[in-house]
Amino acid sequence: MTDLDKSQSPDPDAAHPEAAREALQRVRSEVAKSVVGQDAAVTAIVIALLARGHVLLEGVPGVAKTLLIRTLAASLAIDSKRVQFTPDLMPGDITGSLVFDSRSSDFIFRPGPVFTNLLLADEINRTPPKTQSSLLEAMEERQVSIDGTPRALPNPFMVAATQNPVEYEGTYPLPEAQLDRFMMKISIPLPERDDEVQVLRRHAEGFDPKDLRAAGVRAVASPADLTAGAQAVRTVEVRPDVLAYIVDLARATRHSPSLSLGVSPRGATALLSTARGWAWLNGRNFVTPDDVQTMAVPTLSHRLALRPEAELEGVTTENVLRSAIGAVPVPR
Repeated sequence: MTDLDKSQSPDPDAAHPEAAREALQRVRSEVAKSVVGQDAAVTAIVIALLARGHVLLEGVPGVAKTLLIRTLAASLAIDSKRVQFTPDLMPGDITGSLVFDSRSSDFIFRPGPVFTNLLLADEINRTPPKTQSSLLEAMEERQVSIDGTPRALPNPFMVAATQNPVEYEGTYPLPEAQLDRFMMKISIPLPERDDEVQVLRRHAEGFDPKDLRAAGVRAVASPADLTAGAQAVRTVEVRPDVLAYIVDLARATRHSPSLSLGVSPRGATALLSTARGWAWLNGRNFVTPDDVQTMAVPTLSHRLALRPEAELEGVTTENVLRSAIGAVPVPR
């Protein structure tokens, strides 16, 4: 059997697709036991896991980005590790390194925190580009190479990186090439008033964010559900006119006078994957133009670069993208 045959054959550890979808839909209510009002973010992260992508979470400090990832990992029964990115962090601190073992008089590999299912790269823009780039191989190839030897990462594997949108002193902005490796950029907003009251009520009643078990969080899905879901998502039908619609949206951004950089073919491929994931989670085996429009902003906005004059005029990449969505004819 060839590698291609193996990749297309059913995974014996996978759950039934319908059962997997029901389990993954329950994740939102499970995460809500500790994180209030972030259903959209949870859904987006689940879609990225199904599509084997990575996410960039953007939000001011204190909006529960770390708690969101920890709770999501607990509800999916997958391993999670957190790395606080700092200016003195070295690539080996993430990927691992060879260390000398005096007992065997040989070098042995000590795995870094990247060897996990869900890696939270906290404040990724606080570390220099050399350390940021250490994640590129892991994100793209799902492996790390130490001393010329590739080592496979666990399956599933996702990087969920965070950055603060209002604090730029002492930071190293992510280059466009690395931003393009993130399947989605998810904004974590400040909670609505009623949600914030509920957060305080929970804390007043003794909620401890470090003790998820006491909050009632339990595993409602498993890696097998993610495997079954990922296989099912790849079979979701996309009509030729919907494929052309995705391409036309990407090409429209490349001709925008407000942008110096439009959506690349990788971005269009990512939009295809996220639209498929959204359609499958909503119980359909085909993609509609509405699915494409729903996933366009989180999937494409971070891949766009504004011209300086447009930025001075207060234009945002989301504005440009929504204009493109409004201008491109929708297939019927």
